[in-house]
Amino acid sequence: MTASSRRGAPLDRQGGALANEVEGYLLAQAEREQAQREAEVLCARLPWLTTGQAEDLTRHYTEQRLGLTRQALQATADRAERLRGEYEARYAALRRTLLRRHAACACLLVAFSAAAGAAGSLPAR
Repeated sequence: MTASSRRGAPLDRQGGALANEVEGYLLAQAEREQAQREAEVLCARLPWLTTGQAEDLTRHYTEQRLGLTRQALQATADRAERLRGEYEARYAALRRTLLRRHAACACLLVAFSAAAGAAGSLPAR
């Protein structure tokens, strides 16, 4: 038996959390690189900037772009959390309704079976 099979789900969750963290880091780095490329293209279109001004503009643009990206991702995550809550509440309500209907059907089936049994025994007397 391997260590992973003895530990089971907690190890899987740790691996999943690590994978999510690595994916998030890689996506953030890709976004940073994209923002820097865009800033460099912008600076190239402004040839009168000095080297220091271009570096400063690149830094400010990158920071602002990453801030906007962070806000957009946070808004998306917040919306996903709200939707999850709504869907979970709706799912729970549907499960309760289904359980009530199944219980009602089972009660009717038992009642009809008892009535049929009673009706079947009446003519035999």
